[in-house]
Amino acid sequence: MRITREPELYDPPSTATRRLGRQVLIQWKAVGRAAMFTGMGFLYFRYMFSHRNRHEVFYQMFITGIRSLGVLTVVALFTGMIFALQTGLELARYGQEVHVGGAVTVVMLREMGPFMAGMILTASVGSSVGAQLGTMTVSEEVAALEIMSIDPIRFLVMPRLVAFTIMVPLCTFYTDIIAVLGGGLVGYTQFGIPPYLYYDNALIYAETKDLWIGILKAFVFGVIICSTACYQGFSTTGGAVGVGKSTRNTVVISFLLTLIVGYIITRLFYA
Repeated sequence: MRITREPELYDPPSTATRRLGRQVLIQWKAVGRAAMFTGMGFLYFRYMFSHRNRHEVFYQMFITGIRSLGVLTVVALFTGMIFALQTGLELARYGQEVHVGGAVTVVMLREMGPFMAGMILTASVGSSVGAQLGTMTVSEEVAALEIMSIDPIRFLVMPRLVAFTIMVPLCTFYTDIIAVLGGGLVGYTQFGIPPYLYYDNALIYAETKDLWIGILKAFVFGVIICSTACYQGFSTTGGAVGVGKSTRNTVVISFLLTLIVGYIITRLFYA
């Protein structure tokens, strides 16, 4: 599959209906092309540990996961603390603040853990991928790879797809742990809930299903973020201005798709 291609020229639409129809078709074509990038990236997973690719795969995993731990820690800690504080204040009105642990754990495992990890990695890593690939596209580095018979999907997309599909679930699990610890800190200092009681209550309400659904969401979010960033990068035109536009589109589209798909998955498994 060739990444670079000649621009497609169309006759100007004669009516508003035709203009709308053309935009719909163009957008669906973009969705299909992004899906093809992602599918071919998964097909190349069999080469992830080859001598030619394993260094890049491990480097992308380091960039995606390890370098994001600092901001993940801060965001997860204060997310858990804020949620525990707000929930505890309401539960304290009914003398039920002991259930703060269960509320924080369930919400983080089901929804907020994968959502927060996805948002952070979109802003910090997904935008970087879109800008990097966009710069390579406008500077014709991607075209040069194709001329040298090097597949850009295997060389550029596959390592990043591996990194996102592995590291987003791991970062989500880490986010869940830090958030629950932050909630426990607030529960002890603000409401006087003993740590053992907080965590016992968390284990009572949280189920293994909640953890696995959260990990599934994180995996899907990783695929969405990577495929969006790679497609936007490879579709960049117009020099530096186009790179900025691709970076913005990567973040905006990934945010929207993460919200929509997260709701759909929750609806399917908890209806």
